[in-house]
Amino acid sequence: MTWIIGIIAAVVAVAGLLVSAGYLGYLAMLNNAAKKRGLSGGAAAELVKSRWAVAGGATAAAVIGLMITSSSSIGADVLGLVLAGGAGVVAKKGLDSTRKQLGSGS
Repeated sequence: MTWIIGIIAAVVAVAGLLVSAGYLGYLAMLNNAAKKRGLSGGAAAELVKSRWAVAGGATAAAVIGLMITSSSSIGADVLGLVLAGGAGVVAKKGLDSTRKQLGSGS
């Protein structure tokens, strides 16, 4: 039973890490495009600047959660699952919010 919970926790932690890393990558692409536009990209650059802390924190939390799931304890697996899964949810909401503010979301 312990290994089943461990596998589930690891899958959720990896998914949370992928989502949060994707949010960081999206912000990096937006920042690059805003810098290329110069003054006309100033609003997008300011928006990206305000979002870095959330994206970085979510990614760090997901990495820590993934590391916690590598233990053989059920309690640690559940803690890692909640931490990394929560980080993925926060990153997804931040990504959706950023896309909506820039008018590129649906």
